This record gives sequence, C-alpha cells and structure tokens, in this order.
Amino acid sequence: MTLSAATVEDEESIRELIFSVLREFGLEPSPHDTDKDLYGIREAYKGGAFHVLRDDAGRIIGTVAVMRMSDERCELRKMYLHSAHRGKGLGRKLMDHGLKLSRELGFSEIYLETADVLESAVAMYRAYGFEPYNPPHMAPRCDQAFIKYLDREDLR
Repeated sequence: MTLSAATVEDEESIRELIFSVLREFGLEPSPHDTDKDLYGIREAYKGGAFHVLRDDAGRIIGTVAVMRMSDERCELRKMYLHSAHRGKGLGRKLMDHGLKLSRELGFSEIYLETADVLESAVAMYRAYGFEPYNPPHMAPRCDQAFIKYLDREDLR
C-alpha cells in the first residue's frame, strides 16, 4: 500500500471510488456542488493536498484531502476507503496522513463535515479528538461538523 499525491490521470478513478462509497451508504454524489472539486483536483486543492492510497497492484482504494480555507484553517475532505479494505487500519492510516499533511502545510485548525450514516468515520473522528462544531454553512448531504485544533495536541 502506498500513499501519494493524486494526479490528473487519477481523477476518474477517484470519482468512481468516492461515488460508489457514497451510494453504498445511501448518499448521492453532488457533482455540481459538494463534489465539484473532483473535476479539477489540482486547481481545487491549491494550497492544500489531495492524496490517494493505492493497493499493491496500483489501484486507488482510498483518498484523503486537505483543502485550504485560510492561512490557519483547512478542511479534511474526501476521506474514503473501498469497502474491501475496511477494518484493516487503513482508515487510521488515511487520518494520520491527513493530519500530517495539515501540519506540514502550516494549518493550526482542521475541520470536517460528515453524515451520521458514516458511523465508523464519526467514531474515528471523535477518537482522534475532533469536537462537534456548528459551521456557518454545511454541505447538503452532511449533518455533522467537527473541528480539531492542531496546535493543542502532541504530534503523533
């Protein structure tokens, strides 16, 4: 398994993975708003990062992204893992990588939006010290938001 920056050539595979995971949980992809960033990843994630997790055959099985919101704050986005690879610690690997990227890029706050049907993800966010947060706006398919202050934690 390898984690690396996504390329333009990866975009179709990334969309296929993310949209299939969304549908698995009864959530609809939103290519015209919430998922618009998947059609031009390089531009959407300037000042941030979008990485993919590949299996040993080179297939994309997971994603994690950090989107710059301000000099201090980023959003953890598009953290998805193919169903065949869950329960093996790879979700934690993606989370650790996302937090590492956030620190390396100089952010002190990281927030995220999610849906309660993603129970395992919500439990992981809480285990990592993310706290409930009321953002001024939330994506239509999301019903929860969390924030973590990176400057208040020891590095992993």
